[in-house]
Amino acid sequence: MERRPPSVDRLARTLAGSGLPHALCVEVARTAIAQDEWEAATDRADELAAALLGPVVNATGVLLHTNLGRAPLPPALARSGPVRYQNLEMDVASGRRGNRQGAGRPADLLRQLTGAEAALVVGNGAGAILLALAATAAGRRVSVGRGQLVEIGGGFRVPEVVAQSGCQLVEVGTTNRTRADDHRTAQSDVILHVHASNYRIVGFTEQPTIAQLAALGRPVVADIGSGLLDAACPWLSGPPPAWLSGEPAVRQSLEEGAALVTFSGDKLLGGPQSGVIAGRRDLVEACARHPLARALRPGGLVLQALSEVLLAYLSRNAATAVPFWRMATTPVDELRTRAAALGVGRVVDTVAVPGGGSVPGQEVPSAGVALDGDLTAELRRHDPPIVARIEDGHTVCDLRTVDPADDELLKVALTKAG
Repeated sequence: MERRPPSVDRLARTLAGSGLPHALCVEVARTAIAQDEWEAATDRADELAAALLGPVVNATGVLLHTNLGRAPLPPALARSGPVRYQNLEMDVASGRRGNRQGAGRPADLLRQLTGAEAALVVGNGAGAILLALAATAAGRRVSVGRGQLVEIGGGFRVPEVVAQSGCQLVEVGTTNRTRADDHRTAQSDVILHVHASNYRIVGFTEQPTIAQLAALGRPVVADIGSGLLDAACPWLSGPPPAWLSGEPAVRQSLEEGAALVTFSGDKLLGGPQSGVIAGRRDLVEACARHPLARALRPGGLVLQALSEVLLAYLSRNAATAVPFWRMATTPVDELRTRAAALGVGRVVDTVAVPGGGSVPGQEVPSAGVALDGDLTAELRRHDPPIVARIEDGHTVCDLRTVDPADDELLKVALTKAG
């Protein structure tokens, strides 16, 4: 009698006991059914759950165990009370050495979230661009629109990174207007498309889309900078915030045809400082094999923090579990209520900004309190220090970036300073 496989949804629901987010259970179920091995789905889910980065007890007697993250995490940084090592490079199921970029690790979770064939995590966004170019275009021509030869904080300049990657930079177009035909004429081997994440050029302007560049038949490396995972923001209960209008996202950039997308992990993603390369499997694997990959790889603390953030997205609770999104989407009326409850200063409407070189020119309505005079120096002397801003001779504390748990602390500091 021919066996009939269960539906993906039904099988996925039986895997809930693994503790995996539902999205990962669906992927396990779909793969098991496709391979005609759905009876093994529970074992596969348990293996994936065990592969997730997390604390382990090291009873090997090896103090600096490479596969367990070498030095253990201090108690203040560990997820649980006791001092713990990590399964950083160990396959817990087999007991053999694993891969910090392998199954269940942040790179694998990013693949699931973005629709990329593969992903790789490095130390920061600049490192992601450097490695992507070095691995895919060293010794060859890389074309960049002149309006995208950006500099960000710390003196990071795209032309210098292209040079350090061993590529030949080919500037095309003009500062304000560049077309796909400019890249076609340049006959470059790889096209670098850089999102101007910290400034805007307005007026008589034109820039080609990723889709237009991909149609030229050359690999497009798209640096989108701030790391919005999905333009639809499925982790939010409502539509995407208006201040995200026009911000490129990883999933959509890949769908438009980018071969690789690079971005930062500590901006709109809301994770620790890190960089990500996502896209075609062959190109990501080339990046992973490149000698620079080891020099640029992140440590266990970064990967642990990034893993927890990505699991929040997969569980669809990033709106509350990821501090950036919780703060960015708090209703203004709620902020006004908190401001009034402080009982110090005047309740004022304010304007917050995403910051960090993300979404330039966009403002987020907010609220806080204002006190007469410049009290910023005294507030910084508080324990812990409080950093406020000055507007028209008044000290303003914007509550959009203050955790509600710190409201009482802020009240005490403002009362003392005022």
